[in-house]
Amino acid sequence: MKSIKYLLLLALAFSFGCKQTQKEEQKTLASMDVPLVVTADIEEGIKANIAEKVEEGGGYFYLQTEEEELRLQLVRVHTEYLSNLGPQRHFACVDLADVSGDVYDVDFFLEGDPGSMTVTETTLHKLNGKPFYTWKQRKDKTWYRLPVEEATNELLGIIEGEDRFRFRYEVTLPEMDKAGRIWIPVPQSDEWQTIDNVSINTPVAHQYVKESTYGNKVVSMELSPKESGKKIVLEYDVVRQEKNPYEDDSFVADYLNPSLLMPVGDRFQVLADSIIGARGAEGDIMKARALYDYIIDNMKYIKAGTYGTGDANYACDALTGNCTEFHSLFISLARSANIPARFAVGAGIPSDRDEGGIDGYHCWAEFYAEGKWWPVDISEANKYTALATYYFGRHPANRIEFTQGRDLMLEPGPVGGPINFLAYPVMEIGNTPAFPKTFFSFQRIGGPDS
Repeated sequence: MKSIKYLLLLALAFSFGCKQTQKEEQKTLASMDVPLVVTADIEEGIKANIAEKVEEGGGYFYLQTEEEELRLQLVRVHTEYLSNLGPQRHFACVDLADVSGDVYDVDFFLEGDPGSMTVTETTLHKLNGKPFYTWKQRKDKTWYRLPVEEATNELLGIIEGEDRFRFRYEVTLPEMDKAGRIWIPVPQSDEWQTIDNVSINTPVAHQYVKESTYGNKVVSMELSPKESGKKIVLEYDVVRQEKNPYEDDSFVADYLNPSLLMPVGDRFQVLADSIIGARGAEGDIMKARALYDYIIDNMKYIKAGTYGTGDANYACDALTGNCTEFHSLFISLARSANIPARFAVGAGIPSDRDEGGIDGYHCWAEFYAEGKWWPVDISEANKYTALATYYFGRHPANRIEFTQGRDLMLEPGPVGGPINFLAYPVMEIGNTPAFPKTFFSFQRIGGPDS
């Protein structure tokens, strides 16, 4: 286990930067007389630096751009991208919110030992999820910034054709003072992905539960307080194909019905009609494209406020959120326009590196028109507007699907009722919801560095 953790640390050290950042010459820390630095040290270091600047700034972290001086507050540290670059050199990626409501993704380089780190370089990487630059690797294994306009599709997140990787889903159980239960999604093979060599390492016996409406597969287990702090690890090999419009035997009418957080009709009917307008006579594909374009043009990708629940009403009012808000609003509008639409969730696999951590789950949607299901990814199209045409009818190969649908019913299931959607584990301690720490990572199979 220690060797696995050490290899993971090295992997993170060579794959970072809210995509990736500049590398030092590849040397192992073990061969150098320097303190061992773990990601917790870097997180503490960047938070201490930001806190110091906030105190100096009277409650704000000030950052000067060419146009203005930003007044920022810490939203979160991207722990999955914290990296040790070499002796006394580190990297951190942080979300900071401006008083205007905009959220900036900021890259920080630091120097120093644990407990004594200073920031040496600060750059704005993204505004409301849209990047100013990406990272590209040279032949000598160092990294440099590349303007988005000059980036290839692969650097903007897309692998076409086929991708192969090993996926790791790791859960660390919280402290429990009474018995609990947990439900974790298990991806399944279908036309677009093949799941092989599944291994599940659990501290107690587990069982599989089948979700009946959408056919999702879930592993569940009964837990006791003595399992506090233990890990659950799922690993599997994935071969994934790029997805394009396709036929299947789904009962399409089911995907016109409302969900708890994706209403149909009323305000969504009025809004959908106003967006579609005269294009309504041009067929369902054109109607769906009008809704797609409206969301790209009007929503901001901001992980702040009440986000991540997939509440279409919230998305309609705030016009901000993450992928769940983007696609929930689209589904409510599409269904209100009599276009069947459905939801799925999994994880995106970085295209510009071959191993390391993954920045949480990702979700997407599909709509039905002209006898086929059309994949869309509106939040990614919002980030990379040059790819808006690609993401209307395509999903890249570098992703994995965990589950489909909303309001999932399991037997036995949570006391709290239907599961909104299942990406991270659902857990209860007694009858109270609990939120275990979850970390995704991957290693590409057959990549240039594998």
